[in-house]
Amino acid sequence: MGVTKTDLFTDRQNELAKIAKVFAHPARIAILEYLIHANSCINGDLVQELGLAQATISQHLRELKEIGLIKGSIEGVSVNYCIDALRWAEVQNLFQELFGGFPRISGCC
Repeated sequence: MGVTKTDLFTDRQNELAKIAKVFAHPARIAILEYLIHANSCINGDLVQELGLAQATISQHLRELKEIGLIKGSIEGVSVNYCIDALRWAEVQNLFQELFGGFPRISGCC
């Protein structure tokens, strides 16, 4: 979508689209699932867990961090990441609003 076209949509629609784009890659879903179960991790753990190159994992972590789904802290040479619980709840609410708006009627089309 061109930069000039985003102004045709609401802030909420643009936000949902950005989040959906980040969710659209299986490696990022795998990272999120790992973080949910581990509740934190060291970047190197993801390389072993997913079998992807460190540079690739770093790129995916950056995407997740840019929209605020994860946060990280530096401890020496290690970087620990975890789910940002507040942002996770915000994203969950955005999608629940979208999916909850469907009236669940039968006989459509």
